[in-house]
Amino acid sequence: MFVLAHLSDPHLGPLPKPRLSELAGKRATGFLHWQRTRRLIHRGDLLARIVADVKAQRPDHIAVTGDLVNISLAGEYPPARAWLQTLGDARNVSLVPGNHDTYVRSASAHPQLHWADYMRRDDGAESSFPFLRRRGPLALIGLSSAVPTAPLLSTGRLGAVQLARLAELLDRCRDEGLFRVVMIHHPPTSRAARYLKRLVDGAALRAVLASHGAELVIHGHDHVHSLVYFAGPQRRVPVLGVPSASQTPRGTQAAGYNLYWIDGRAGAWRCEVVARGLAPNTDAVSELKRMALTD
Repeated sequence: MFVLAHLSDPHLGPLPKPRLSELAGKRATGFLHWQRTRRLIHRGDLLARIVADVKAQRPDHIAVTGDLVNISLAGEYPPARAWLQTLGDARNVSLVPGNHDTYVRSASAHPQLHWADYMRRDDGAESSFPFLRRRGPLALIGLSSAVPTAPLLSTGRLGAVQLARLAELLDRCRDEGLFRVVMIHHPPTSRAARYLKRLVDGAALRAVLASHGAELVIHGHDHVHSLVYFAGPQRRVPVLGVPSASQTPRGTQAAGYNLYWIDGRAGAWRCEVVARGLAPNTDAVSELKRMALTD
């Protein structure tokens, strides 16, 4: 039995005091949004409860699907690395970046500069996407949908090169008999109301999954527990999202995360998902739902 924990979108605060020069363009609106709304929604004390609960479950590995920071100020990245280290060392924690981690073009390289060892491939090469990390029976395949965008947009994009490489890795790991987990920040499909926050080439990603398959896709971005199934070559592919790990229940789901209990072998995998989070009307973390993922 292998236990994988999945949390996302901690949106770590507080923000460091920005220089006036850092608030040009998109950061200006993002800073105002943080001051008026986000700093009230994303609370460090709730995140600490979630992290303590994750550790109490003693997972074999932890997956984090992005949005550690908020407006990509240079001063946000070192504290985010310190937070990653509270989860575990880079051998036991895997990370993919989110759109807030590359909020503006000048910060697009910052995740690799500060968090590269949490995204490093098995062969020790410099972090690049997609990366492959083998852990027990799992193949963790990390994609980056994080690209700088214009104000009021939070779309993501993978690109043809990354998608082609993903197809190769999915086939290789299938042939190795591994349970393939694809990590991405943006969901492969979005509701119409989230058009400005969608994965632009989501249809191309879904086509790769339909042709090459995967045992599990995990994502963040939407800040809610979610489960959908996509077509695969032999069996359906379950795609699961989680809430922000730090959010109050204002207007959306409260802080939470998922545990995946994985057992079996190639062609006969069993996976049970346990959703944990803040129970209604309390700050206590508890089990919210448990279900077996079916093909």
